[in-house]
Amino acid sequence: MTTWHWVRHGPTHEKTFVGWRDVPADLSDAEQIARLHAHLPSDALLISSDLIRCIATADVLHHGARTRLPHHPDLREIHFGVWDGMHFKEVAARHPELSRAYWETPGDIQAPEGESWNQTAARVSSVVDAMNHAHPEAHIIAVAHFGVILTQVQRALGVTAYEAMAHKIDNLSVTTLHHHGGNWDVGAINHLP
Repeated sequence: MTTWHWVRHGPTHEKTFVGWRDVPADLSDAEQIARLHAHLPSDALLISSDLIRCIATADVLHHGARTRLPHHPDLREIHFGVWDGMHFKEVAARHPELSRAYWETPGDIQAPEGESWNQTAARVSSVVDAMNHAHPEAHIIAVAHFGVILTQVQRALGVTAYEAMAHKIDNLSVTTLHHHGGNWDVGAINHLP
């Protein structure tokens, strides 16, 4: 069984869409990070998105017993295209029908010059599948993003994208998913140690 411990990166304090835009994480809450560090398995593989908010979060969780793997660009957040850096109200005003459809019927709907939920899920699942194949008995700590984690929650629960998006994924929370023989089960969603 491969056990995935999905960790959402530290907070960015951004009030706008943040997808592929590279903004830093606030990792100043030493107590919360210590609790997270203690909660995660000590003998695990550690991988992250290649965006700095995930790299920095993974770096604070790395220690001698955890094997740090190279950052992976396919673990990036959903690509919001021209919406990246815009406030939600500005997006709704500029693209009212598209933005409503994007959240109410996620799947193949794309932000302008961005990607859809299904495209994000496919690229993330490709990384996960390769890791499951290469490390069938491992614990994997994956530091990633809200949307990335929810694509895997959707997969594990066998629900729609809209249903998956109803789950809250807090910064520095852990979502634990187990893979065994092609099947998934959920250990915890949005656990805050």
